[in-house]
Amino acid sequence: MVMLDSWGRLGAEQHQAHYLHDANSVKDVVSAGPGLARGMGRSYGDVCLNPGGAVWDCLGLDKFIDFDPERGLLRCEAGVLLRDIQLLAVSRGWMLPVTPGSWFVTVGGAIANDVHGKNHHSFGTFGDHVRSLVIQRTDGQRMTCSRDTNQDWLSATAGGLGLTGLIVEAELQLRPVTGPLLDVDTQAFSGLGQFYQMSEDAKASWEYAVAWIDCAHPGSRRGIFMRANHRDVSADNFDSGIPRQFSLPVTPPVSLVNALTLKPFNAAYYRLHKWRAGKSVSHYQPYFYPLDKVGEWNRMYGPKGFYQYQCLIPGTNTEVVVEELLAAISAANCGSFLAVLKTFSKRPAAGLLSFPSEGTTLALDFPNRGLKTHDLFARLDSIVGSVGGRLYAAKDARMPKSLFESGYPRLEEFLAYRDPGISSGLSRRLLGD
Repeated sequence: MVMLDSWGRLGAEQHQAHYLHDANSVKDVVSAGPGLARGMGRSYGDVCLNPGGAVWDCLGLDKFIDFDPERGLLRCEAGVLLRDIQLLAVSRGWMLPVTPGSWFVTVGGAIANDVHGKNHHSFGTFGDHVRSLVIQRTDGQRMTCSRDTNQDWLSATAGGLGLTGLIVEAELQLRPVTGPLLDVDTQAFSGLGQFYQMSEDAKASWEYAVAWIDCAHPGSRRGIFMRANHRDVSADNFDSGIPRQFSLPVTPPVSLVNALTLKPFNAAYYRLHKWRAGKSVSHYQPYFYPLDKVGEWNRMYGPKGFYQYQCLIPGTNTEVVVEELLAAISAANCGSFLAVLKTFSKRPAAGLLSFPSEGTTLALDFPNRGLKTHDLFARLDSIVGSVGGRLYAAKDARMPKSLFESGYPRLEEFLAYRDPGISSGLSRRLLGD
């Protein structure tokens, strides 16, 4: 037995770990008994945990199977990291069309959570670019799913929380790029109305758009809006390697995110980026993956860990609801260093349980302060649920079952594809066994 935790570090649990290294032997391991596929464990809550049960560690399934440099088609095993795809592909003129805020994520994890990035209005979600995949079911069946064969299973598995079968391999369609550089435009805003106008303006001519918002500021909803495009010209000389990383060496005895540090940090971050506002050229790594420069950054929340609360407010007129959420956070005397605000566009979802839909998403990290934190979440849940919103399961560790059921209207349809031999902490909490 090994002790495993999620990225939120809310409490390690005992697991029986089976380490997979050979795709041909996956069937024997998966068919031997109930379990759950696990990659890097970068999910914040219990979607990657199976407390007291088995996990099938997929990091050894890390082989590239085939790459077509003419068409940008990549076939690889599910344990390959997004980092390794980017390092392989960018120097050859290709890149992942969609990538989340960390590249320390496996292909299998990216599919199972149907991750999104800063360009939903341009490229949708990760699942939109999965041409085919192979899943291993616990009953011994190995199934190939594609746009032409078992398409319904492809839709169930993309965003299916790892519950339809263990993803063994996948074929991905990459997108062409001229190099690793981005043209970035950074602007400060002083209210939600200004943020929404910037987001709408960016859709026409900018591929990437994301905002940081100062949820600790007592005045206007100020923040930093960052939009970017791939450069039209290639860079002959660039460093395509892994950037140098500073790691937090130990877990501090208390959270570094507290009443004394939150407002000064947010104020400094806002002023620094406002001072640097304007156009610049950036390598894709710091723009896509800013937190990856700090290894084990989750330790800064101390021994009790932290929660991420990421919600979706559906529709096009969401400013009033977002303001209500931010007001509730301020009233609870809580806040976040990492407060991200983005809009999603209207486009078909890749999966039955995909999180993105037309609307606004707000993501915040909160140190675990026990009952006070849960009281705040209950208030936020009430606001989100009242407008038909949803929470992102990949980030969740505590949402009520009723909010999950109301937020995902295709849940009943999905249940027909669930593998009865796969279980997670999240599935037992929200779906039962």
